[in-house]
Amino acid sequence: MMPSQTTIWHNPRCRKSREALALLHDRGNQPAVRLYLKDAPSKEEIVAVRNALGVTAGAMMRKGEKIFKEMGLAQADEDTLVAAMVNHPILIERPLLIHDGQAIIGRPPETVLKIL
Repeated sequence: MMPSQTTIWHNPRCRKSREALALLHDRGNQPAVRLYLKDAPSKEEIVAVRNALGVTAGAMMRKGEKIFKEMGLAQADEDTLVAAMVNHPILIERPLLIHDGQAIIGRPPETVLKIL
């Protein structure tokens, strides 16, 4: 289920995530901040965001993460990739902004402004 308010899935240790949040604040936007590494999204939330992004699960993953390689996810199917993100949220690309039923990955950070 997609949240009805503007929400950013944020990792404060990530420079790109911090930059995206700062851009939003600079423009007067105060999204709900979900620290998704501590408050991992459910399978249903990941699927809803994937669908809102209009991409495959693989396109919303951080393929450079050590766990991605260790788990051998390069050729995995959608269900396996979604399950991996549920169990290892570090695999979810960041930052990720959700607004009015839409979602966008903030790479580069300015991209988050496109759906506001």
